[in-house]
Amino acid sequence: MANNTAPRYASNDGVIEAAQAALGDMLIDARVHVGEIALHVRRDDLASAMMQLRDTEGLEYQQLMEIAGVDYPEREERFEVVYCLLSLTRNHRLRVHVSTDDAHPVPTVTSLWPVAGWLEREVFDMYGVLFAGNTDLRRILTDYGFRGHPQRKDFPLSGYVEMRYSEEHKRVVYEPVSLAQDFRTFDFMSPWEGAEYVLPGDEKAPQAPGAPTPLKADEVKK
Repeated sequence: MANNTAPRYASNDGVIEAAQAALGDMLIDARVHVGEIALHVRRDDLASAMMQLRDTEGLEYQQLMEIAGVDYPEREERFEVVYCLLSLTRNHRLRVHVSTDDAHPVPTVTSLWPVAGWLEREVFDMYGVLFAGNTDLRRILTDYGFRGHPQRKDFPLSGYVEMRYSEEHKRVVYEPVSLAQDFRTFDFMSPWEGAEYVLPGDEKAPQAPGAPTPLKADEVKK
């Protein structure tokens, strides 16, 4: 069998320069981070920038692989939306970043990649980022009537309601949290000290002869 000498992925050489030439003023910053190129573009120019990255010869990032959100609460525009692109012809990946908040929508890229419709809904659901032009911007991961956006860093980790599927209503319902106290009673006795009661189920097992129960510390003769 012949050895495959093709690299696992293409080099980053020349990619930033090609992106700068194609994007012009739409590009805010370009850098190599963790081995991948990250392009930061102006929010309002996102759709045009993505079209250039997809259609420009020498770039040709044909596939949108993922859209992710990141929350930086300390920033004025706290959210970053990150687009992961793949060039099949060049075997190369890069990331495109835009910044926004919960009031300024990000232009949709569904006209370029229809799969973005679902991916944008995930970011909206988890972070509350709006996407202008997405005609079906509904929640996709959380349930009916969910309030808030779970991956925001200021989202509370505990609440006052619980959800369950109601067979009666045929949907997910919210109810006040009710903890059964039976599950909150614990016995921390060490089994080596010898319990003074029969554990549930032990009464069914035959009592085979064995070593005597060890004495407790206060029973040992000095």
